[in-house]
Amino acid sequence: MEYYSTRDTVKRMSASEAISRGLAPDGGLYVPATLPQVSERELMELQPLGYGERAKRILAMYLPEYSPQELDRLVADSYGANFDTTAVAPLRFTEETTAYLELWHGPTAAFKDMALQMLPHLLTASLKKCGEERGVCILVATSGDTGKAALEGFADVPGTKILVFYPRDGVSDVQKLQMVTQTGENVGVCAVEGNFDDAQTGVKKIFGDRELAEKLSERGWFLSSANSINWGRLLPQIVYYFSAYCDFVNSGHIKCGERIVFCVPTGNFGNILAGWMAKEMGLPVSRFVCASNANNVLTDFIETGVYDRRRPFHVTSSPSMDILVSSNLERLLYFLSKDTERVSGWMSRLSAEGRYDIGAELRDAVRHDFAAGFCGDAETAEEIARVWKDSGYLIDTHTAVASRVLRDYRARTGDKTPAVVVSTASPYKFCDSVLRALGVETDAPGTELIGRLERATGTTAPAPLADLAGRAVRFEACVAPEAQRQVVEDFLA
Repeated sequence: MEYYSTRDTVKRMSASEAISRGLAPDGGLYVPATLPQVSERELMELQPLGYGERAKRILAMYLPEYSPQELDRLVADSYGANFDTTAVAPLRFTEETTAYLELWHGPTAAFKDMALQMLPHLLTASLKKCGEERGVCILVATSGDTGKAALEGFADVPGTKILVFYPRDGVSDVQKLQMVTQTGENVGVCAVEGNFDDAQTGVKKIFGDRELAEKLSERGWFLSSANSINWGRLLPQIVYYFSAYCDFVNSGHIKCGERIVFCVPTGNFGNILAGWMAKEMGLPVSRFVCASNANNVLTDFIETGVYDRRRPFHVTSSPSMDILVSSNLERLLYFLSKDTERVSGWMSRLSAEGRYDIGAELRDAVRHDFAAGFCGDAETAEEIARVWKDSGYLIDTHTAVASRVLRDYRARTGDKTPAVVVSTASPYKFCDSVLRALGVETDAPGTELIGRLERATGTTAPAPLADLAGRAVRFEACVAPEAQRQVVEDFLA
Protein backbone atom coordinates (compact mmCIF):
# COMPACT_ATOMS: atom_id res chain seq x y z
CA MET A 1 0.00 0.00 0.00
CA GLU A 2 1.53 3.28 -1.15
CA TYR A 3 0.59 6.80 -0.08
CA TYR A 4 1.02 10.21 -1.68
CA SER A 5 -0.09 13.82 -1.32
CA THR A 6 -3.34 15.21 -2.66
CA ARG A 7 -1.15 17.74 -4.48
CA ASP A 8 1.58 15.41 -5.79
CA THR A 9 1.13 11.74 -6.73
CA VAL A 10 4.72 11.29 -7.93
CA LYS A 11 6.42 11.17 -4.52
CA ARG A 12 5.21 7.93 -2.95
CA MET A 13 5.84 6.50 0.48
CA SER A 14 4.83 3.84 2.96
CA ALA A 15 2.06 4.10 5.53
CA SER A 16 4.59 4.59 8.32
CA GLU A 17 6.22 7.48 6.45
CA ALA A 18 2.87 9.17 5.79
CA ILE A 19 1.80 8.80 9.42
CA SER A 20 5.16 10.08 10.70
CA ARG A 21 5.09 13.19 8.53
CA GLY A 22 1.46 14.13 9.19
CA LEU A 23 1.21 16.95 6.63
CA ALA A 24 2.91 16.73 3.24
CA PRO A 25 5.70 19.27 2.52
CA ASP A 26 3.63 20.69 -0.36
CA GLY A 27 0.77 21.45 2.03
CA GLY A 28 -1.35 18.55 0.81
CA LEU A 29 -2.83 15.66 2.78
CA TYR A 30 -1.65 12.08 2.46
CA VAL A 31 -4.02 9.54 0.91
CA PRO A 32 -3.70 5.87 0.01
CA ALA A 33 -3.01 5.21 -3.66
CA THR A 34 -5.91 2.75 -3.71
CA LEU A 35 -8.84 1.95 -1.45
CA PRO A 36 -8.97 -1.76 -0.55
CA GLN A 37 -12.23 -3.56 -1.21
CA VAL A 38 -14.38 -5.48 1.29
CA SER A 39 -16.67 -8.10 -0.22
CA GLU A 40 -20.09 -9.00 1.18
CA ARG A 41 -18.62 -12.30 2.38
CA GLU A 42 -15.86 -10.46 4.26
CA LEU A 43 -18.46 -8.10 5.69
CA MET A 44 -20.45 -11.06 6.97
CA GLU A 45 -17.29 -12.44 8.56
CA LEU A 46 -16.96 -9.20 10.56
CA GLN A 47 -20.43 -9.47 12.07
CA PRO A 48 -19.80 -11.97 14.90
CA LEU A 49 -16.51 -10.30 15.89
CA GLY A 50 -15.92 -7.78 18.67
CA TYR A 51 -14.79 -4.25 17.93
CA GLY A 52 -11.08 -5.01 18.35
CA GLU A 53 -11.12 -7.90 15.89
CA ARG A 54 -13.06 -5.85 13.36
CA ALA A 55 -10.50 -3.09 13.75
CA LYS A 56 -7.56 -5.41 13.10
CA ARG A 57 -9.05 -6.65 9.83
CA ILE A 58 -9.71 -3.16 8.48
CA LEU A 59 -6.42 -1.68 9.66
CA ALA A 60 -4.43 -4.55 8.16
CA MET A 61 -5.66 -3.54 4.69
CA TYR A 62 -3.96 -0.15 5.04
CA LEU A 63 -0.93 -1.13 7.13
CA PRO A 64 0.85 -3.97 5.32
CA GLU A 65 4.12 -3.11 7.09
CA TYR A 66 2.62 -4.08 10.42
CA SER A 67 2.69 -7.73 11.46
CA PRO A 68 -0.38 -9.46 12.93
CA GLN A 69 1.37 -9.36 16.31
CA GLU A 70 1.96 -5.59 16.00
CA LEU A 71 -1.68 -5.05 15.07
CA ASP A 72 -2.76 -7.18 18.04
CA ARG A 73 -0.77 -4.95 20.40
CA LEU A 74 -1.95 -1.79 18.67
CA VAL A 75 -5.62 -2.66 19.05
CA ALA A 76 -5.26 -4.07 22.58
CA ASP A 77 -3.51 -0.90 23.75
CA SER A 78 -6.13 1.33 22.10
CA TYR A 79 -9.48 -0.30 22.93
CA GLY A 80 -9.32 -1.92 26.35
CA ALA A 81 -9.97 -0.82 29.91
CA ASN A 82 -9.67 2.82 28.76
CA PHE A 83 -13.23 2.47 27.39
CA ASP A 84 -16.18 2.08 29.75
CA THR A 85 -17.91 -0.55 27.61
CA THR A 86 -16.55 -3.69 25.94
CA ALA A 87 -18.62 -2.78 22.89
CA VAL A 88 -16.34 0.29 22.47
CA ALA A 89 -18.76 1.98 20.03
CA PRO A 90 -22.28 0.66 20.74
CA LEU A 91 -25.47 1.35 18.78
CA ARG A 92 -28.49 2.65 20.71
CA PHE A 93 -31.85 2.31 18.96
CA THR A 94 -34.53 4.91 19.68
CA GLU A 95 -36.85 3.53 17.03
CA GLU A 96 -36.79 0.60 14.63
CA THR A 97 -35.13 2.50 11.77
CA THR A 98 -32.97 4.93 13.74
CA ALA A 99 -29.92 4.24 15.88
CA TYR A 100 -27.31 6.42 17.54
CA LEU A 101 -23.67 5.36 17.21
CA GLU A 102 -22.09 6.25 20.57
CA LEU A 103 -18.46 7.17 19.97
CA TRP A 104 -17.86 8.74 23.37
CA HIS A 105 -17.11 5.88 25.75
CA GLY A 106 -13.37 6.56 25.87
CA PRO A 107 -11.35 8.48 28.48
CA THR A 108 -12.32 11.99 27.29
CA ALA A 109 -16.00 11.28 26.50
CA ALA A 110 -15.73 12.33 22.84
CA PHE A 111 -15.44 10.56 19.50
CA LYS A 112 -11.86 11.75 19.07
CA ASP A 113 -10.83 8.97 21.49
CA MET A 114 -11.67 6.40 18.83
CA ALA A 115 -8.63 7.56 16.86
CA LEU A 116 -6.48 9.34 19.42
CA GLN A 117 -6.19 6.40 21.76
CA MET A 118 -4.56 4.62 18.83
CA LEU A 119 -2.53 7.36 17.17
CA PRO A 120 0.28 7.59 19.79
CA HIS A 121 0.95 3.85 19.46
CA LEU A 122 0.65 3.99 15.69
CA LEU A 123 2.88 7.04 15.41
CA THR A 124 5.66 5.79 17.68
CA ALA A 125 5.68 2.44 15.84
CA SER A 126 5.82 4.29 12.50
CA LEU A 127 8.74 6.45 13.66
CA LYS A 128 10.65 3.34 14.69
CA LYS A 129 10.02 1.74 11.28
CA CYS A 130 11.30 4.88 9.58
CA GLY A 131 14.47 4.95 11.70
CA GLU A 132 13.61 8.41 13.02
CA GLU A 133 15.89 9.37 15.93
CA ARG A 134 14.53 12.86 16.61
CA GLY A 135 11.74 13.46 19.08
CA VAL A 136 8.32 14.35 17.69
CA CYS A 137 6.25 17.28 18.85
CA ILE A 138 2.55 16.87 18.17
CA LEU A 139 1.01 20.19 17.24
CA VAL A 140 -2.77 20.44 17.54
CA ALA A 141 -5.43 23.04 16.83
CA THR A 142 -8.70 22.10 18.47
CA SER A 143 -12.29 23.24 18.53
CA GLY A 144 -12.67 21.40 21.83
CA ASP A 145 -12.54 17.61 21.72
CA THR A 146 -9.42 16.84 19.68
CA GLY A 147 -7.23 18.76 22.11
CA LYS A 148 -8.13 16.81 25.23
CA ALA A 149 -8.19 13.49 23.40
CA ALA A 150 -4.73 14.12 21.96
CA LEU A 151 -3.37 15.31 25.31
CA GLU A 152 -4.72 12.20 27.00
CA GLY A 153 -3.30 9.91 24.33
CA PHE A 154 0.20 11.43 24.20
CA ALA A 155 0.73 12.35 27.86
CA ASP A 156 4.12 11.01 29.00
CA VAL A 157 4.63 8.93 25.84
CA PRO A 158 8.44 8.59 25.49
CA GLY A 159 10.06 10.56 22.68
CA THR A 160 7.08 12.86 22.23
CA LYS A 161 5.78 16.25 23.27
CA ILE A 162 2.35 17.69 22.55
CA LEU A 163 1.23 21.31 22.30
CA VAL A 164 -2.47 22.19 21.91
CA PHE A 165 -3.95 25.50 20.76
CA TYR A 166 -7.65 26.22 21.35
CA PRO A 167 -9.86 29.29 20.69
CA ARG A 168 -10.17 31.23 23.95
CA ASP A 169 -13.95 31.68 23.80
CA GLY A 170 -14.79 28.81 21.46
CA VAL A 171 -14.98 25.76 23.76
CA SER A 172 -17.32 24.73 26.56
CA ASP A 173 -16.36 25.16 30.22
CA VAL A 174 -15.92 21.40 30.58
CA GLN A 175 -13.81 21.13 27.42
CA LYS A 176 -11.55 23.96 28.60
CA LEU A 177 -11.15 22.50 32.06
CA GLN A 178 -10.28 19.12 30.59
CA MET A 179 -7.40 20.68 28.69
CA VAL A 180 -5.97 23.21 31.13
CA THR A 181 -5.81 20.64 33.95
CA GLN A 182 -4.07 17.99 31.85
CA THR A 183 -1.28 16.15 33.64
CA GLY A 184 1.96 14.98 32.05
CA GLU A 185 5.51 16.28 31.78
CA ASN A 186 5.46 16.53 27.99
CA VAL A 187 2.23 18.50 27.47
CA GLY A 188 1.44 22.14 26.76
CA VAL A 189 -1.83 24.03 26.25
CA CYS A 190 -2.35 27.59 25.01
CA ALA A 191 -5.47 29.62 24.23
CA VAL A 192 -5.62 31.71 21.04
CA GLU A 193 -7.43 35.01 20.64
CA GLY A 194 -9.94 34.32 17.88
CA ASN A 195 -11.85 31.30 16.62
CA PHE A 196 -10.85 27.77 15.65
CA ASP A 197 -10.02 28.75 12.08
CA ASP A 198 -7.53 31.30 13.44
CA ALA A 199 -5.87 28.63 15.57
CA GLN A 200 -5.87 26.07 12.74
CA THR A 201 -4.49 28.53 10.20
CA GLY A 202 -1.68 29.39 12.60
CA VAL A 203 -0.79 25.73 13.03
CA LYS A 204 -0.80 25.14 9.26
CA LYS A 205 1.57 28.10 8.80
CA ILE A 206 3.91 26.63 11.39
CA PHE A 207 3.94 23.30 9.56
CA GLY A 208 4.88 25.13 6.36
CA ASP A 209 7.66 27.18 8.00
CA ARG A 210 10.89 25.64 6.71
CA GLU A 211 13.10 27.98 8.73
CA LEU A 212 11.40 26.87 11.92
CA ALA A 213 11.61 23.22 10.88
CA GLU A 214 15.38 23.51 10.44
CA LYS A 215 15.77 25.26 13.79
CA LEU A 216 13.75 22.59 15.60
CA SER A 217 15.59 19.80 13.82
CA GLU A 218 18.88 21.17 15.15
CA ARG A 219 17.36 20.86 18.60
CA GLY A 220 16.42 17.24 17.90
CA TRP A 221 12.72 17.76 17.20
CA PHE A 222 10.32 17.65 14.29
CA LEU A 223 6.62 18.48 14.10
CA SER A 224 3.70 16.18 13.37
CA SER A 225 -0.04 16.44 13.76
CA ALA A 226 -2.80 14.70 15.70
CA ASN A 227 -5.52 16.56 13.80
CA SER A 228 -7.41 14.63 11.18
CA ILE A 229 -5.03 16.00 8.55
CA ASN A 230 -2.80 13.11 9.75
CA TRP A 231 -3.67 9.87 7.98
CA GLY A 232 -2.96 7.96 11.20
CA ARG A 233 -5.81 9.89 12.82
CA LEU A 234 -8.28 9.34 9.99
CA LEU A 235 -7.61 5.63 9.46
CA PRO A 236 -9.04 4.32 12.78
CA GLN A 237 -12.26 6.25 12.12
CA ILE A 238 -13.05 4.07 9.10
CA VAL A 239 -13.40 1.10 11.44
CA TYR A 240 -16.43 2.27 13.39
CA TYR A 241 -18.53 2.68 10.27
CA PHE A 242 -18.00 -0.99 9.46
CA SER A 243 -18.64 -1.90 13.08
CA ALA A 244 -21.86 0.13 13.22
CA TYR A 245 -23.17 -1.55 10.09
CA CYS A 246 -22.39 -5.01 11.50
CA ASP A 247 -24.20 -4.14 14.73
CA PHE A 248 -27.19 -2.86 12.75
CA VAL A 249 -27.36 -6.19 10.94
CA ASN A 250 -26.92 -8.10 14.20
CA SER A 251 -29.85 -6.17 15.68
CA GLY A 252 -32.16 -7.80 13.14
CA HIS A 253 -33.38 -4.50 11.71
CA ILE A 254 -31.64 -5.02 8.34
CA LYS A 255 -30.08 -7.87 6.40
CA CYS A 256 -26.44 -7.89 5.31
CA GLY A 257 -26.19 -6.09 1.99
CA GLU A 258 -29.08 -3.72 2.63
CA ARG A 259 -28.11 -0.07 2.48
CA ILE A 260 -28.32 2.43 5.32
CA VAL A 261 -27.85 6.18 5.79
CA PHE A 262 -25.33 7.85 8.10
CA CYS A 263 -25.98 11.36 9.39
CA VAL A 264 -22.79 12.93 10.72
CA PRO A 265 -22.34 16.23 12.62
CA THR A 266 -19.55 17.80 10.66
CA GLY A 267 -17.02 20.59 11.04
CA ASN A 268 -13.60 19.65 9.67
CA PHE A 269 -15.05 16.90 7.41
CA GLY A 270 -12.79 14.16 8.79
CA ASN A 271 -15.43 12.02 10.49
CA ILE A 272 -17.79 11.96 7.53
CA LEU A 273 -14.90 11.43 5.09
CA ALA A 274 -13.89 8.27 6.98
CA GLY A 275 -17.45 7.02 6.48
CA TRP A 276 -17.35 7.83 2.77
CA MET A 277 -14.09 5.91 2.43
CA ALA A 278 -15.78 2.93 4.10
CA LYS A 279 -18.53 3.18 1.48
CA GLU A 280 -15.96 3.25 -1.31
CA MET A 281 -14.44 0.11 0.19
CA GLY A 282 -17.78 -1.68 -0.17
CA LEU A 283 -19.85 -0.78 2.90
CA PRO A 284 -23.54 -0.68 1.87
CA VAL A 285 -24.38 3.00 2.40
CA SER A 286 -26.87 4.86 0.24
CA ARG A 287 -26.17 8.40 1.41
CA PHE A 288 -24.22 10.46 3.93
CA VAL A 289 -26.09 13.40 5.39
CA CYS A 290 -23.68 16.17 6.33
CA ALA A 291 -25.10 18.00 9.35
CA SER A 292 -23.89 21.53 10.16
CA ASN A 293 -24.76 24.17 12.73
CA ALA A 294 -25.14 27.88 11.86
CA ASN A 295 -21.62 27.76 10.37
CA ASN A 296 -23.12 26.06 7.34
CA VAL A 297 -20.31 26.44 4.82
CA LEU A 298 -20.45 22.71 4.02
CA THR A 299 -24.21 22.76 3.47
CA ASP A 300 -23.82 25.52 0.91
CA PHE A 301 -20.87 23.75 -0.72
CA ILE A 302 -22.70 20.46 -1.17
CA GLU A 303 -25.72 22.25 -2.63
CA THR A 304 -23.86 24.64 -4.95
CA GLY A 305 -20.33 23.33 -5.52
CA VAL A 306 -18.95 26.66 -4.25
CA TYR A 307 -16.90 26.69 -1.07
CA ASP A 308 -16.99 30.20 0.42
CA ARG A 309 -15.60 30.89 3.88
CA ARG A 310 -16.32 34.61 3.55
CA ARG A 311 -19.25 34.73 5.92
CA PRO A 312 -20.00 35.60 9.53
CA PHE A 313 -18.54 33.22 12.10
CA HIS A 314 -21.07 32.01 14.66
CA VAL A 315 -20.24 30.88 18.19
CA THR A 316 -22.78 28.12 18.81
CA SER A 317 -23.86 25.56 21.38
CA SER A 318 -22.05 22.92 19.28
CA PRO A 319 -18.55 24.46 19.36
CA SER A 320 -16.65 21.52 17.89
CA MET A 321 -18.43 22.34 14.62
CA ASP A 322 -17.70 26.07 14.69
CA ILE A 323 -15.42 25.82 11.67
CA LEU A 324 -15.37 27.63 8.32
CA VAL A 325 -12.33 25.91 6.76
CA SER A 326 -12.93 22.15 6.53
CA SER A 327 -9.46 20.74 5.93
CA ASN A 328 -10.41 17.17 5.08
CA LEU A 329 -12.60 18.24 2.19
CA GLU A 330 -9.36 18.38 0.22
CA ARG A 331 -9.09 14.61 0.42
CA LEU A 332 -12.60 14.10 -0.95
CA LEU A 333 -11.95 16.51 -3.82
CA TYR A 334 -8.81 14.59 -4.73
CA PHE A 335 -10.56 11.21 -4.60
CA LEU A 336 -13.36 12.47 -6.84
CA SER A 337 -11.25 14.45 -9.30
CA LYS A 338 -7.91 12.55 -9.27
CA ASP A 339 -6.44 15.90 -10.34
CA THR A 340 -3.66 17.25 -8.12
CA GLU A 341 -3.37 20.50 -10.10
CA ARG A 342 -7.03 21.33 -9.65
CA VAL A 343 -6.87 20.46 -5.96
CA SER A 344 -3.82 22.70 -5.49
CA GLY A 345 -5.58 25.49 -7.35
CA TRP A 346 -8.72 25.25 -5.25
CA MET A 347 -6.74 25.33 -2.01
CA SER A 348 -4.67 28.28 -3.24
CA ARG A 349 -7.82 30.20 -4.11
CA LEU A 350 -9.35 29.38 -0.74
CA SER A 351 -6.29 30.82 0.97
CA ALA A 352 -5.97 33.88 -1.26
CA GLU A 353 -9.59 34.69 -2.11
CA GLY A 354 -11.64 32.81 0.51
CA ARG A 355 -13.60 30.75 -2.03
CA TYR A 356 -13.44 28.27 -4.89
CA ASP A 357 -15.88 26.68 -7.33
CA ILE A 358 -15.49 22.99 -8.28
CA GLY A 359 -17.89 23.20 -11.23
CA ALA A 360 -21.16 21.45 -12.00
CA GLU A 361 -19.75 18.02 -12.90
CA LEU A 362 -17.82 17.55 -9.67
CA ARG A 363 -20.64 19.14 -7.65
CA ASP A 364 -22.98 16.47 -8.98
CA ALA A 365 -20.45 13.78 -8.02
CA VAL A 366 -20.42 15.15 -4.46
CA ARG A 367 -24.22 15.26 -4.33
CA HIS A 368 -24.43 11.66 -5.51
CA ASP A 369 -23.07 10.53 -2.15
CA PHE A 370 -23.86 13.47 0.15
CA ALA A 371 -26.91 15.38 1.24
CA ALA A 372 -26.65 18.30 3.63
CA GLY A 373 -28.57 20.37 6.10
CA PHE A 374 -28.08 22.64 9.09
CA CYS A 375 -29.87 23.96 12.12
CA GLY A 376 -29.40 26.75 14.64
CA ASP A 377 -29.09 26.67 18.41
CA ALA A 378 -32.85 26.93 18.96
CA GLU A 379 -33.54 23.87 16.81
CA THR A 380 -30.65 22.04 18.49
CA ALA A 381 -32.19 22.65 21.93
CA GLU A 382 -35.61 21.57 20.68
CA GLU A 383 -34.12 18.32 19.41
CA ILE A 384 -32.42 17.53 22.73
CA ALA A 385 -35.75 18.04 24.51
CA ARG A 386 -37.71 16.06 21.90
CA VAL A 387 -35.43 13.01 21.95
CA TRP A 388 -35.39 13.01 25.76
CA LYS A 389 -39.18 13.28 25.96
CA ASP A 390 -39.91 10.72 23.25
CA SER A 391 -37.20 8.15 23.99
CA GLY A 392 -35.69 8.91 27.39
CA TYR A 393 -32.37 9.17 25.55
CA LEU A 394 -30.01 12.04 26.38
CA ILE A 395 -27.87 13.54 23.61
CA ASP A 396 -25.36 16.36 23.38
CA THR A 397 -25.60 19.42 21.16
CA HIS A 398 -23.55 18.03 18.26
CA THR A 399 -25.53 14.80 18.18
CA ALA A 400 -28.71 16.89 18.33
CA VAL A 401 -27.67 18.82 15.23
CA ALA A 402 -27.32 15.54 13.34
CA SER A 403 -30.55 14.16 14.77
CA ARG A 404 -32.52 17.23 13.71
CA VAL A 405 -30.90 17.41 10.26
CA LEU A 406 -31.74 13.72 9.70
CA ARG A 407 -35.40 14.36 10.55
CA ASP A 408 -35.46 17.32 8.18
CA TYR A 409 -33.78 15.25 5.44
CA ARG A 410 -36.34 12.47 5.81
CA ALA A 411 -39.23 14.93 5.71
CA ARG A 412 -37.78 16.72 2.67
CA THR A 413 -36.90 13.64 0.61
CA GLY A 414 -39.26 10.93 1.84
CA ASP A 415 -36.21 8.68 2.30
CA LYS A 416 -37.19 5.98 4.80
CA THR A 417 -33.86 4.12 4.65
CA PRO A 418 -32.70 2.91 8.11
CA ALA A 419 -30.26 5.45 9.47
CA VAL A 420 -27.47 5.90 11.99
CA VAL A 421 -26.94 9.22 13.74
CA VAL A 422 -23.27 9.52 14.63
CA SER A 423 -23.16 10.61 18.29
CA THR A 424 -19.87 12.39 18.85
CA ALA A 425 -19.83 13.44 22.50
CA SER A 426 -21.33 12.72 25.89
CA PRO A 427 -24.09 15.19 26.82
CA TYR A 428 -22.08 15.85 30.00
CA LYS A 429 -19.43 17.70 28.01
CA PHE A 430 -22.03 20.39 27.26
CA CYS A 431 -24.05 20.45 30.48
CA ASP A 432 -25.08 24.08 30.26
CA SER A 433 -26.64 23.74 26.80
CA VAL A 434 -28.27 20.39 27.56
CA LEU A 435 -29.73 21.64 30.84
CA ARG A 436 -31.15 24.76 29.21
CA ALA A 437 -32.71 22.58 26.52
CA LEU A 438 -34.42 20.61 29.30
CA GLY A 439 -35.59 23.78 31.05
CA VAL A 440 -33.18 23.59 34.01
CA GLU A 441 -31.29 26.58 35.43
CA THR A 442 -27.58 26.80 34.55
CA ASP A 443 -26.36 29.55 36.89
CA ALA A 444 -23.32 27.62 38.11
CA PRO A 445 -19.77 26.67 37.01
CA GLY A 446 -19.42 23.86 34.49
CA THR A 447 -18.33 21.23 37.01
CA GLU A 448 -21.33 21.91 39.25
CA LEU A 449 -23.62 21.52 36.30
CA ILE A 450 -22.48 17.92 35.88
CA GLY A 451 -24.20 16.96 39.13
CA ARG A 452 -27.21 19.08 38.25
CA LEU A 453 -27.65 17.19 34.96
CA GLU A 454 -27.35 13.86 36.78
CA ARG A 455 -30.11 14.85 39.20
CA ALA A 456 -32.36 16.26 36.48
CA THR A 457 -32.21 13.18 34.26
CA GLY A 458 -31.30 10.26 36.50
CA THR A 459 -28.34 9.50 34.23
CA THR A 460 -24.71 9.15 35.27
CA ALA A 461 -21.82 11.27 34.07
CA PRO A 462 -18.77 9.51 32.59
CA ALA A 463 -16.19 9.04 35.34
CA PRO A 464 -13.49 11.22 33.67
CA LEU A 465 -15.87 14.19 33.64
CA ALA A 466 -17.26 13.63 37.12
CA ASP A 467 -13.69 13.83 38.46
CA LEU A 468 -12.92 17.29 36.97
CA ALA A 469 -13.98 19.32 39.99
CA GLY A 470 -11.04 20.44 42.09
CA ARG A 471 -8.32 19.70 39.54
CA ALA A 472 -5.52 22.26 39.47
CA VAL A 473 -5.29 24.55 36.43
CA ARG A 474 -1.83 24.23 34.86
CA PHE A 475 -2.11 26.30 31.68
CA GLU A 476 -3.42 29.86 31.54
CA ALA A 477 -1.54 31.44 28.61
CA CYS A 478 -3.46 33.18 25.81
CA VAL A 479 -1.78 34.62 22.70
CA ALA A 480 -2.65 36.29 19.42
CA PRO A 481 -2.60 33.96 16.36
CA GLU A 482 0.62 35.52 15.09
CA ALA A 483 2.37 34.53 18.34
CA GLN A 484 1.74 30.79 17.96
CA ARG A 485 5.10 30.27 16.26
CA GLN A 486 6.94 31.75 19.23
CA VAL A 487 4.96 29.55 21.61
CA VAL A 488 6.18 26.48 19.69
CA GLU A 489 9.78 27.70 19.78
CA ASP A 490 9.62 28.31 23.51
CA PHE A 491 7.96 24.97 24.16
CA LEU A 492 10.78 23.13 22.39
CA ALA A 493 13.63 25.31 23.66
